[in-house]
Amino acid sequence: MSTPVAERLTSLVAALRAHGIRVGTGETVDAAQAMAALGLADRELLREGLAATLLHGTAQRPVFDPVFDLYFPSRVGAPESGPADRDELRDRLAAALAANDEAMMARLAIEAVDGFGGYGSSPGSVGWSSYQTLDRIRPQTLLARVRADVRARGGSPGFADRLLDDEIRRRIEAFRALVATEARRRVAERRDRDELARRAVRPTADRVDFLFAGRDQLAELRRTVQPLARKLATRLAARRRRAARGTIDLRRTLRGSLSTGGVPMKPVLRRRRPARPELVLLCDVSGSVSGFSDFTMLLVQALHDQFSKVRVFAFVNRIDEVTALLEHGAADAAELAARIQSEAALTGYHGSSDYGMALGEFAERHADAIGPRTTVFVLGDARTNMSDPNLAAVRQISERARRVYWLNPEQHSQWGTGDSAAPEYAELVEMHECRNVRQLGALVGRLLPI
Repeated sequence: MSTPVAERLTSLVAALRAHGIRVGTGETVDAAQAMAALGLADRELLREGLAATLLHGTAQRPVFDPVFDLYFPSRVGAPESGPADRDELRDRLAAALAANDEAMMARLAIEAVDGFGGYGSSPGSVGWSSYQTLDRIRPQTLLARVRADVRARGGSPGFADRLLDDEIRRRIEAFRALVATEARRRVAERRDRDELARRAVRPTADRVDFLFAGRDQLAELRRTVQPLARKLATRLAARRRRAARGTIDLRRTLRGSLSTGGVPMKPVLRRRRPARPELVLLCDVSGSVSGFSDFTMLLVQALHDQFSKVRVFAFVNRIDEVTALLEHGAADAAELAARIQSEAALTGYHGSSDYGMALGEFAERHADAIGPRTTVFVLGDARTNMSDPNLAAVRQISERARRVYWLNPEQHSQWGTGDSAAPEYAELVEMHECRNVRQLGALVGRLLPI
């Protein structure tokens, strides 16, 4: 394998790792062997070979495919072509359109951009333009010639003239799209591919911000709840086993060491009484924050067996308990938000979120939910719509609970801007930025009590 191609492979692996795809040394070596066996002539075959050796599942393809296109554009490994002849290329394009030869159209798109799409005053400043390419080739003017070729070949005898023209226009548009794709790949060749790979490639589901996730992305996130819960449950169980061993009982250890000349051969540990903690969630389910709250509620419910008691409360400007809607194993992820909105009393005289009112109502009506073994998680962006943040209620909750953590789906730099009361709340309770599933998994694994 040549050095430039090897560098492309290692850069591809680095970009995949930056997007959260775990690629080890073994997978990289396998990919290099696959490249040596497959070669560069058939780009789609190379794509599938690298995907088979580097990826761990089809869910990673939406990240892999655009990154592959950046590091392995169509011309990588292809021989340099001479000056293009416009009329000859148009003749071949007309024949390919008449035969609906998609493979030939793809090759002609590469030749067209290579021969007519470049611009710039020096080799170092050459760019690539699909508009310039299509303006010189003018494939739309081939309609009459292609129609005549199709008729002469006796193809599509059942087509009326208008239907045949529509079909030819579709083929021409497909060719135009191929030219645009090739021009974008050439631009990626000239620019910093690593920067494009970081910024222009859609992130994996676990890196998508909760606040900006669309409906399809939220549905994909819900499918990750159970695998993430199993991983976190294993981690919590291991922490609990380690904690159950207790710390060293210095007095008893020194007493036991008298029989060995003062050398503590057998440390004596303080035994901890196993007692599973209690968990309370206070979830803002208004607006874009609802996706974050829904996912976290489902995740905690999937971890239900790790706690002696779990109670969940949802709020907008009023608060209501929704634990019954999240009964173990019975929560419908797709319909959870709609059920909470329809069956719980979450709003009063207006529909905007009001943290002060909701937290005050919780401290007044549901204080019995909190005890010395209770850890409280507040989920929300702390935007009060200019209302009173009711810091006294938060202080009361933190005094009664064992721990209080606030998970904020907004970027830390946005805290305190506009109507955000995050800095005020952060002075009373421990607040953490939690923008995506990756951050949530790390925080839950670290903060959940044992």
